[in-house]
Amino acid sequence: MRSSPMRILLSEGSGLTSRQVAGRLGALGHEVELLSSTRICLSRFTRHVRAVHAVPRFGRDPFGWLAAAERIAAERSIDLLFPTQEQVTVLSARRPHLRVATVVPPFQSLARVQDKISAYHTLEAVGAPQPRTFLIATPDDLRDITTYPVFLKRPVSTASSGVRRVGNAKELERVARELGIGRSELIAQVQASGPLAMVQAVADRGRLVAHHACLRVREGVGGGASLKESVVLPGLAEMLARLVASLDWHGGLSMDVIIGDAGPVIIDVNPRLVEPANAFAAGVDLVASMLDVAVGVPVSEQPAGMVGVRTRQTLLAILGAAEQSGSRSAVLREAIDAIFARGDYAGSTEELTPIAGDPRAALPVLAALGASLISPSLWRKFHAGAVGPYAVTPEAWAEIRAAAG
Repeated sequence: MRSSPMRILLSEGSGLTSRQVAGRLGALGHEVELLSSTRICLSRFTRHVRAVHAVPRFGRDPFGWLAAAERIAAERSIDLLFPTQEQVTVLSARRPHLRVATVVPPFQSLARVQDKISAYHTLEAVGAPQPRTFLIATPDDLRDITTYPVFLKRPVSTASSGVRRVGNAKELERVARELGIGRSELIAQVQASGPLAMVQAVADRGRLVAHHACLRVREGVGGGASLKESVVLPGLAEMLARLVASLDWHGGLSMDVIIGDAGPVIIDVNPRLVEPANAFAAGVDLVASMLDVAVGVPVSEQPAGMVGVRTRQTLLAILGAAEQSGSRSAVLREAIDAIFARGDYAGSTEELTPIAGDPRAALPVLAALGASLISPSLWRKFHAGAVGPYAVTPEAWAEIRAAAG
């Protein structure tokens, strides 16, 4: 990996991935700054971030965001703009014209997995396992669905914002109308039963150089993982290698997988790195691999990490208890278990807001705990504030695709 420190600008400060990447980059000795469309964002609360720069909200104005990002990168002599959220879309679209170095896939590759319908076709082409799937263009197509429950999805959505679970035909018709059937194609997938695994990979021009998988042992707010455990999935490396080769992928790629009785099936793909801290705890440094790929040094494939390594996200645990129970006592019990690594959290390490040598990291946790104890319903404000600033809207994606030609 490049030995000299770099000045690295993160594309967004609100998400979990941004916070984890900031911590790892700081530990590697790099100077970390970040972009944010909100005054208060999660990644602000760590000693690893040197500066926060205001930018337009990405989902509303992706090219306004890009202009601001390039201006700030020039003013701050940034060595690398590191995509940690959906800004990877516009960076990929404008890659040939960018005035700052970054690490993103070719746009034609990104477009093959960015929306859920394209991702379905791409995974099918490489023989990757998926749930039984239906493409819904008109109301008549709903008649093909006879097995329930199913998940009905918009092609473009972030953090499950456009995904709805339906249990019968009448509910399917209603939800399809709400999701805009007729205005855009929808996709429906029969529910796969089993634990959720989060998979991350890094590729160098179509060659897999690092990968990792971890189980969601305990669910936090918004379906996120408050507790993870590293695993090795048979055949995963081979499947990922086929996929990144077929896409000539460059940079980070992540997916959600359900581990069913018949084996794993892929239910979602993200064209970026997602939450790399469990991988690092298990011995796979995805962030370092991203930097190697970015600066063009020779990269050897990292071996699979250790199995059974548990990491926790106390912030998600607290907000998840507020969301799922609405009870102050449940929030307090969950907070105590997570903070002190008790109960299900025993033997885990904190991956999102570790406070050793970084006391500022405790502030978001304390704020979430205080707010949830006052009124558990306040979890919504924390969750919406984390996802909204970086989510790519269907309108923004259409604008980006048009500009990419």
